[in-house]
Amino acid sequence: MPVSPSSSAQSARENVARGLRELRREAGLTVTGLATACGWHHAKTSRIENARTPPSPTDIRLWCRACDAAPRAEDLIAASLHAESLYTEWRRRARTGLRRLQESYVSLFRATSLFRVYTTFLVPGLLQTQGYAEALLSTNARLLGVPDDGEEAAAARLERSQIMYQPGRRRFVFLLEEAALRYQIGDGDAMAAQLGHLLSVGALPAVSLGIVPMATEARPTWVQETFSVYDDALVSVELLSAQVNINQPSEVALYVQAFEELRHLAVYGAEARALIVRAIEALR
Repeated sequence: MPVSPSSSAQSARENVARGLRELRREAGLTVTGLATACGWHHAKTSRIENARTPPSPTDIRLWCRACDAAPRAEDLIAASLHAESLYTEWRRRARTGLRRLQESYVSLFRATSLFRVYTTFLVPGLLQTQGYAEALLSTNARLLGVPDDGEEAAAARLERSQIMYQPGRRRFVFLLEEAALRYQIGDGDAMAAQLGHLLSVGALPAVSLGIVPMATEARPTWVQETFSVYDDALVSVELLSAQVNINQPSEVALYVQAFEELRHLAVYGAEARALIVRAIEALR
Protein backbone atom coordinates (compact mmCIF):
# COMPACT_ATOMS: atom_id res chain seq x y z
CA MET A 1 0.00 0.00 0.00
CA PRO A 2 1.88 3.15 -1.11
CA VAL A 3 1.58 6.07 1.30
CA SER A 4 2.63 9.64 0.66
CA PRO A 5 4.16 11.22 3.77
CA SER A 6 4.04 14.83 2.59
CA SER A 7 0.52 15.62 1.41
CA SER A 8 -0.75 16.78 4.83
CA ALA A 9 1.97 19.42 4.94
CA GLN A 10 1.28 20.47 1.36
CA SER A 11 -2.47 20.61 2.01
CA ALA A 12 -1.91 22.89 5.00
CA ARG A 13 0.33 25.18 2.91
CA GLU A 14 -2.30 25.29 0.18
CA ASN A 15 -4.97 26.32 2.69
CA VAL A 16 -2.85 29.29 3.76
CA ALA A 17 -2.14 30.20 0.12
CA ARG A 18 -5.85 29.98 -0.69
CA GLY A 19 -6.72 32.30 2.19
CA LEU A 20 -4.20 34.90 1.02
CA ARG A 21 -5.40 34.66 -2.58
CA GLU A 22 -8.99 35.18 -1.49
CA LEU A 23 -8.02 38.26 0.51
CA ARG A 24 -6.31 39.75 -2.55
CA ARG A 25 -9.32 39.11 -4.74
CA GLU A 26 -11.76 40.48 -2.17
CA ALA A 27 -9.66 43.64 -2.06
CA GLY A 28 -9.85 43.95 -5.84
CA LEU A 29 -6.08 43.79 -6.26
CA THR A 30 -4.24 42.13 -9.11
CA VAL A 31 -1.14 40.05 -8.51
CA THR A 32 0.98 42.99 -9.65
CA GLY A 33 -1.02 45.46 -7.56
CA LEU A 34 -0.56 43.38 -4.41
CA ALA A 35 3.16 43.05 -5.11
CA THR A 36 3.53 46.80 -5.58
CA ALA A 37 1.71 47.51 -2.33
CA CYS A 38 3.94 45.07 -0.48
CA GLY A 39 7.17 46.22 -2.11
CA TRP A 40 8.21 42.99 -3.79
CA HIS A 41 8.26 41.44 -7.26
CA HIS A 42 4.96 40.09 -8.62
CA ALA A 43 6.56 36.65 -9.06
CA LYS A 44 6.76 36.35 -5.28
CA THR A 45 3.01 36.88 -5.02
CA SER A 46 2.44 34.08 -7.52
CA ARG A 47 4.79 31.73 -5.68
CA ILE A 48 3.00 32.36 -2.38
CA GLU A 49 -0.48 31.97 -3.89
CA ASN A 50 0.52 28.69 -5.52
CA ALA A 51 2.03 27.35 -2.27
CA ARG A 52 5.50 27.15 -3.81
CA THR A 53 7.03 29.62 -1.33
CA PRO A 54 5.90 29.75 2.32
CA PRO A 55 5.19 33.32 3.42
CA SER A 56 7.01 34.71 6.43
CA PRO A 57 5.03 36.40 9.24
CA THR A 58 6.18 39.78 7.85
CA ASP A 59 4.97 38.79 4.36
CA ILE A 60 1.54 37.93 5.74
CA ARG A 61 1.24 41.17 7.71
CA LEU A 62 2.19 43.23 4.65
CA TRP A 63 -0.27 41.23 2.52
CA CYS A 64 -3.15 41.73 4.95
CA ARG A 65 -2.38 45.43 5.35
CA ALA A 66 -2.40 45.87 1.56
CA CYS A 67 -5.81 44.15 1.45
CA ASP A 68 -7.17 46.28 4.31
CA ALA A 69 -7.51 43.10 6.35
CA ALA A 70 -4.88 43.59 9.06
CA PRO A 71 -6.95 41.79 11.75
CA ARG A 72 -6.72 38.56 9.70
CA ALA A 73 -2.93 38.49 9.82
CA GLU A 74 -2.36 36.71 13.13
CA ASP A 75 -4.69 33.81 12.32
CA LEU A 76 -3.01 33.34 8.94
CA ILE A 77 0.44 33.52 10.54
CA ALA A 78 -0.55 30.83 13.04
CA ALA A 79 -1.89 28.64 10.23
CA SER A 80 1.29 29.14 8.20
CA LEU A 81 3.57 28.27 11.11
CA HIS A 82 1.49 25.16 11.75
CA ALA A 83 1.77 24.15 8.10
CA GLU A 84 5.55 24.46 8.21
CA SER A 85 5.71 22.45 11.45
CA LEU A 86 4.21 19.48 9.60
CA TYR A 87 7.43 19.12 7.60
CA THR A 88 10.59 19.82 9.58
CA GLU A 89 14.14 19.13 8.44
CA TRP A 90 16.19 17.15 10.96
CA ARG A 91 19.14 19.47 10.42
CA ARG A 92 17.08 22.47 11.51
CA ARG A 93 15.60 20.68 14.53
CA ALA A 94 18.98 19.35 15.63
CA ARG A 95 21.15 22.37 14.93
CA THR A 96 22.13 22.64 18.63
CA GLY A 97 22.51 18.88 19.09
CA LEU A 98 20.28 15.84 19.36
CA ARG A 99 19.61 15.83 23.10
CA ARG A 100 17.04 18.61 22.91
CA LEU A 101 15.38 16.87 19.99
CA GLN A 102 14.84 13.78 22.17
CA GLU A 103 13.46 15.89 25.00
CA SER A 104 11.03 17.66 22.68
CA TYR A 105 8.90 14.50 22.43
CA VAL A 106 8.18 14.23 26.16
CA SER A 107 4.99 16.29 26.18
CA LEU A 108 3.59 14.37 23.18
CA PHE A 109 4.36 11.05 24.86
CA ARG A 110 2.66 12.13 28.07
CA ALA A 111 -0.46 13.13 26.17
CA THR A 112 -0.69 9.84 24.23
CA SER A 113 -2.63 6.77 25.38
CA LEU A 114 -1.99 4.41 22.46
CA PHE A 115 1.38 4.24 20.72
CA ARG A 116 1.64 2.31 17.45
CA VAL A 117 5.16 2.16 16.03
CA TYR A 118 6.34 0.44 12.85
CA THR A 119 10.01 0.25 11.89
CA THR A 120 11.69 -1.20 8.85
CA PHE A 121 15.42 -1.45 9.65
CA LEU A 122 15.90 -0.03 13.16
CA VAL A 123 14.78 -0.83 16.68
CA PRO A 124 12.20 1.82 17.72
CA GLY A 125 13.51 4.66 19.87
CA LEU A 126 11.34 3.70 22.84
CA LEU A 127 12.96 0.25 22.87
CA GLN A 128 16.58 1.28 22.38
CA THR A 129 19.41 0.69 24.83
CA GLN A 130 22.13 3.23 25.65
CA GLY A 131 24.81 1.67 23.43
CA TYR A 132 22.53 1.15 20.44
CA ALA A 133 20.99 4.64 20.69
CA GLU A 134 24.37 6.32 21.16
CA ALA A 135 25.86 4.65 18.08
CA LEU A 136 22.80 5.49 15.99
CA LEU A 137 22.48 9.11 17.14
CA SER A 138 26.19 9.82 16.72
CA THR A 139 25.98 8.51 13.16
CA ASN A 140 22.97 10.74 12.51
CA ALA A 141 24.78 13.78 13.94
CA ARG A 142 27.72 13.26 11.58
CA LEU A 143 25.40 12.83 8.61
CA LEU A 144 23.46 15.99 9.42
CA GLY A 145 26.57 18.01 10.27
CA VAL A 146 25.30 18.97 13.73
CA PRO A 147 27.05 18.76 17.13
CA ASP A 148 27.63 15.12 18.14
CA ASP A 149 26.15 14.80 21.61
CA GLY A 150 25.26 11.15 21.06
CA GLU A 151 25.89 10.04 24.64
CA GLU A 152 23.70 12.77 26.16
CA ALA A 153 21.04 12.35 23.44
CA ALA A 154 20.92 8.59 24.06
CA ALA A 155 20.49 9.17 27.79
CA ALA A 156 17.61 11.56 27.07
CA ARG A 157 16.07 8.96 24.75
CA LEU A 158 16.24 6.32 27.49
CA GLU A 159 14.80 8.76 30.01
CA ARG A 160 11.72 9.40 27.88
CA SER A 161 11.34 5.63 27.43
CA GLN A 162 10.57 5.32 31.13
CA ILE A 163 7.00 6.21 30.23
CA MET A 164 6.52 2.52 29.36
CA TYR A 165 7.13 1.58 32.99
CA GLN A 166 4.82 4.17 34.53
CA PRO A 167 1.42 3.09 35.86
CA GLY A 168 -1.57 4.10 33.78
CA ARG A 169 -3.61 3.08 30.80
CA ARG A 170 -1.03 3.65 28.09
CA ARG A 171 -0.53 0.87 25.55
CA PHE A 172 2.45 0.37 23.26
CA VAL A 173 2.20 -1.69 20.08
CA PHE A 174 5.51 -2.18 18.26
CA LEU A 175 5.94 -3.81 14.86
CA LEU A 176 9.45 -4.50 13.61
CA GLU A 177 10.52 -5.98 10.34
CA GLU A 178 12.88 -8.88 11.08
CA ALA A 179 15.59 -6.93 9.24
CA ALA A 180 15.70 -4.55 12.23
CA LEU A 181 17.10 -7.44 14.27
CA ARG A 182 19.84 -8.08 11.76
CA TYR A 183 21.21 -4.62 10.90
CA GLN A 184 24.04 -4.13 13.35
CA ILE A 185 24.20 -0.73 15.03
CA GLY A 186 27.32 -0.18 17.13
CA ASP A 187 29.66 -3.03 18.01
CA GLY A 188 28.65 -6.63 18.61
CA ASP A 189 28.26 -6.17 22.36
CA ALA A 190 25.97 -3.16 21.91
CA MET A 191 23.84 -5.04 19.40
CA ALA A 192 23.62 -8.13 21.60
CA ALA A 193 22.56 -5.98 24.55
CA GLN A 194 19.91 -4.33 22.40
CA LEU A 195 18.47 -7.64 21.24
CA GLY A 196 18.52 -8.97 24.81
CA HIS A 197 16.58 -5.90 25.89
CA LEU A 198 13.90 -6.68 23.33
CA LEU A 199 13.41 -10.06 24.98
CA SER A 200 12.71 -8.42 28.33
CA VAL A 201 10.72 -5.36 27.25
CA GLY A 202 8.44 -7.52 25.14
CA ALA A 203 7.17 -9.08 28.37
CA LEU A 204 5.95 -5.79 29.84
CA PRO A 205 2.16 -5.80 30.43
CA ALA A 206 1.61 -2.58 28.45
CA VAL A 207 3.75 -3.68 25.49
CA SER A 208 2.88 -5.75 22.41
CA LEU A 209 5.95 -6.63 20.36
CA GLY A 210 5.42 -8.13 16.92
CA ILE A 211 8.02 -9.04 14.32
CA VAL A 212 7.26 -9.43 10.63
CA PRO A 213 9.39 -12.37 9.42
CA MET A 214 11.54 -11.87 6.35
CA ALA A 215 10.10 -15.11 4.99
CA THR A 216 6.53 -13.76 4.95
CA GLU A 217 4.98 -14.71 1.62
CA ALA A 218 2.52 -12.76 -0.54
CA ARG A 219 2.54 -9.64 1.59
CA PRO A 220 -0.56 -7.51 0.98
CA THR A 221 1.10 -4.39 2.42
CA TRP A 222 4.45 -2.72 1.81
CA VAL A 223 5.40 0.43 3.68
CA GLN A 224 8.81 1.94 2.99
CA GLU A 225 9.08 4.37 5.89
CA THR A 226 9.23 4.13 9.66
CA PHE A 227 6.18 5.72 11.24
CA SER A 228 4.49 6.21 14.61
CA VAL A 229 0.78 6.71 15.26
CA TYR A 230 -0.15 8.64 18.40
CA ASP A 231 -3.70 7.70 19.37
CA ASP A 232 -5.72 8.34 16.21
CA ALA A 233 -4.72 11.99 15.99
CA LEU A 234 -1.16 12.20 14.66
CA VAL A 235 1.23 10.21 12.49
CA SER A 236 4.94 10.98 12.53
CA VAL A 237 6.92 9.72 9.53
CA GLU A 238 10.71 9.60 9.61
CA LEU A 239 12.52 10.38 6.37
CA LEU A 240 16.26 10.67 5.88
CA SER A 241 16.17 14.46 5.78
CA ALA A 242 13.03 15.39 7.67
CA GLN A 243 10.18 14.48 9.95
CA VAL A 244 6.68 14.70 8.51
CA ASN A 245 3.77 15.13 10.90
CA ILE A 246 0.38 14.11 9.52
CA ASN A 247 -2.91 15.07 11.14
CA GLN A 248 -5.29 15.01 8.20
CA PRO A 249 -7.90 12.40 9.25
CA SER A 250 -7.98 10.56 5.92
CA GLU A 251 -4.20 10.14 5.91
CA VAL A 252 -4.07 9.15 9.56
CA ALA A 253 -6.69 6.50 8.79
CA LEU A 254 -4.56 5.21 5.89
CA TYR A 255 -1.56 4.70 8.16
CA VAL A 256 -3.73 3.03 10.80
CA GLN A 257 -5.06 0.67 8.11
CA ALA A 258 -1.52 -0.13 6.95
CA PHE A 259 -0.46 -0.73 10.55
CA GLU A 260 -3.32 -3.15 11.15
CA GLU A 261 -2.50 -5.10 8.00
CA LEU A 262 1.15 -5.31 9.06
CA ARG A 263 0.12 -6.34 12.57
CA HIS A 264 -1.61 -9.40 11.16
CA LEU A 265 1.60 -10.40 9.35
CA ALA A 266 3.69 -10.30 12.51
CA VAL A 267 4.53 -13.10 14.93
CA TYR A 268 4.37 -12.67 18.69
CA GLY A 269 5.32 -14.39 21.92
CA ALA A 270 7.49 -17.49 21.54
CA GLU A 271 7.78 -17.10 17.75
CA ALA A 272 8.99 -13.50 18.08
CA ARG A 273 11.44 -14.47 20.83
CA ALA A 274 12.82 -17.23 18.62
CA LEU A 275 13.59 -14.71 15.86
CA ILE A 276 15.37 -12.46 18.37
CA VAL A 277 17.40 -15.36 19.78
CA ARG A 278 18.47 -16.39 16.28
CA ALA A 279 19.62 -12.82 15.62
CA ILE A 280 21.67 -12.88 18.84
CA GLU A 281 23.25 -16.19 17.86
CA ALA A 282 24.16 -14.77 14.45
CA LEU A 283 26.38 -12.19 16.19
CA ARG A 284 28.72 -14.85 17.57
